[in-house]
Amino acid sequence: MKNNLKYVGKRLIRDDAYDRVQGKTKYITDIKYNDMLYGKLVLSEKPHADFKFDFSEALKTKGIYKILTYKDVPHNKYNSMEWFTGINGVKDEMILNDRARFVGDRIALVLGDSIESVEEAIKKVVVIYEELPVVATIDDAMEDVNIITGNTNVAYENTKSCGDVKKAFEEADYIVEDEGNTSRTHHLAIEPHSAMATVDEFGNLVVSSGSQIVFAIQMHLSRILNLPYSKIRVKKTNMGGSFGGKQQPMLEFIAGFVAYSEKRPVQIYMDREQTIKGTTTRNPMRIHIKTAVNKDGKILGRKIDTLVAGGAYATNASSIVNAYAKKLFRLYKIYNQEVNGTAYYTNTLPGGAFRSYGGSQAHAVSEINLDNVARKIGMDPCELRLKNLVDPYCEDPVGGPNIGDAGIKRCVIAGMEKINWKYNYENLKNKNTDRYAYGIGMACASHGNGYLGAFPDFINVEMVLNADGNVLCKIAVHEQGCGTLQTLKQVAAEALDLNPKNIFLTEADTFITPYDAAGTQASRVSFVAGGALKEASEKLIDLLFDTLNKVKNIKIEDMYVENGFVKIKNSDEKFSYGEISQIREKNLFDHTSVYVKHIPKGNPAVFAANFAQVRVDKKTGFVKVERLVCIHDIGKAINPALVEGQIEGGAEFGIGMALSENIEIDNKGYVKNSTLSKYHVINVWDMPDVEVVLVETNDKSAPYGIKSVGEISAVAPAPAIINAINHALGTNITNYPATPEKIIEALSEKN
Repeated sequence: MKNNLKYVGKRLIRDDAYDRVQGKTKYITDIKYNDMLYGKLVLSEKPHADFKFDFSEALKTKGIYKILTYKDVPHNKYNSMEWFTGINGVKDEMILNDRARFVGDRIALVLGDSIESVEEAIKKVVVIYEELPVVATIDDAMEDVNIITGNTNVAYENTKSCGDVKKAFEEADYIVEDEGNTSRTHHLAIEPHSAMATVDEFGNLVVSSGSQIVFAIQMHLSRILNLPYSKIRVKKTNMGGSFGGKQQPMLEFIAGFVAYSEKRPVQIYMDREQTIKGTTTRNPMRIHIKTAVNKDGKILGRKIDTLVAGGAYATNASSIVNAYAKKLFRLYKIYNQEVNGTAYYTNTLPGGAFRSYGGSQAHAVSEINLDNVARKIGMDPCELRLKNLVDPYCEDPVGGPNIGDAGIKRCVIAGMEKINWKYNYENLKNKNTDRYAYGIGMACASHGNGYLGAFPDFINVEMVLNADGNVLCKIAVHEQGCGTLQTLKQVAAEALDLNPKNIFLTEADTFITPYDAAGTQASRVSFVAGGALKEASEKLIDLLFDTLNKVKNIKIEDMYVENGFVKIKNSDEKFSYGEISQIREKNLFDHTSVYVKHIPKGNPAVFAANFAQVRVDKKTGFVKVERLVCIHDIGKAINPALVEGQIEGGAEFGIGMALSENIEIDNKGYVKNSTLSKYHVINVWDMPDVEVVLVETNDKSAPYGIKSVGEISAVAPAPAIINAINHALGTNITNYPATPEKIIEALSEKN
């Protein structure tokens, strides 16, 4: 790694920070076109039903243009989780459906000249339902009595394994078994879902949204509307958060269809309640785990059986099972392990991409189980983990990429010191009163840096040096609000030795930016796009040297770059980047630009160890998180302020998962809490001060040592908190979230 870094590792303020906090940033619903239509979906109020409509009163509303149903739109089916042409998922979704398969399913679209007219008309839409049998739970689905689609409710099943699991259990001194459930949680981005489409002056369909993969949207639109890719332009606009919720297209297809068929601009929007019950969620899982261990604390083997509620459509049934399983092989040295996963169709919200995809579920119950293993053999939970955690450059036992420069043991040791683990684990309970119990817990987690080893993972970038000395990087990145552009700008600035103010990055646009294989998902952006910008910068500097060598006869070995100039050793002569661009065009008849297809050199694991200290009110069941210490193997923090912000935001996700967040669906398939008055998120006054410690490692495959943090930051807080609650109460709570009701119930069972 380059020493004495100038821009990487510095706390620089984002260029867009002031506009965002002052409310000046324009989002989709701030944009207006002449003669624009507004559209809002009619969502099913029944979990499984056929239906008819009475639009007579709604169509009388002033300003209403049209109401569309299944019969008015293309019937080409798709799978919204497909992000490139090489994936052949089960295609069972349509832009408007002929049958309602969950509460929130898309069944009609109201179009009008204003939001006011649409809102008034949608209240007058009458839907007459003919209800069908409902498969609301995993247990219902497993019976295979009522089938949602095809011949079985099994959407996907797979097993990943290594070693000899049976032998490991035969040789074990102890076997510790647990079962737990993870919850169905919602992304809750500040900006609800929206999309806009129009037809430009050249007859091209132009679709805009705050999305994560513009090339996937283009692919789907081509298939659904039977249009060539070359007539479909998809632009990423400003986005008010995603957390995976805007990875799958929701409104872009219906917007594209309306704009292209009506030849009018259209804006489709959702309100908050619609985003909760009509988009996607984190897949809830039922996890059964058995761990075989010897009396010295060495884990000999593990067997995990997982049932996944996939929802009403195939969406991510296969990918969530596989992603979940893979993460269970990349944290501990468990060389005899079997992970079975089965996803089921249910008449509930479809599963979809969600921050820490599969990771939050993978470590939710397994980390509680490890605390129970430690308790069973009389060993400190941290010492048990330190004995079994992966070492740097371990191999993945199921054939994934090398683990890389794993800093997880350093994270655990740093966390133990930060929170005074040894003392508090033994003595914190001395603070207990008749009403309050105190506890401390920890958990570890692992994640990745993209798709290398599983799916195509490459990105193209065109880097252009203009005559004014500014550099334009044409690259298909998607700023979600977390500072992606600032981070990548600092990487390019470092590699070019150029002030970041002179570097400009595009966001994804299928007509302008070069192709990217996977978009903003799988924690790949800083690692993959950062590597691409570093590689392109190095090639651009080579082009500067080549120019001066050919035109000025200066030896390449005598040149070096500094602060936007090429300088000559043992000479006062220097040339600005802009000046060299002009020299190249004038003398060599060439543009000073480079085009790079970048494929990452590896996919190292990234790690975290989180420590939580809690106070539990035994009378009410309420939990106060008093301390949360988050230790992350970050590789290299490009901008520590942004990294800390990501970790603090991830902590909020984890606390919500642990204590309160769950979309409740009753045994008849009805959503009980589709508003924020009933869906309980962690608010500012619920948050502890998140204490962040960054452990920097130097992975050989990472540009400047960069590794991801955005997703893994949401994984370990939840099991750390549950372990702290169990430590405080002497319980074994394994079902998320640990609501006051569950805590009181656990105390009652214990007593």
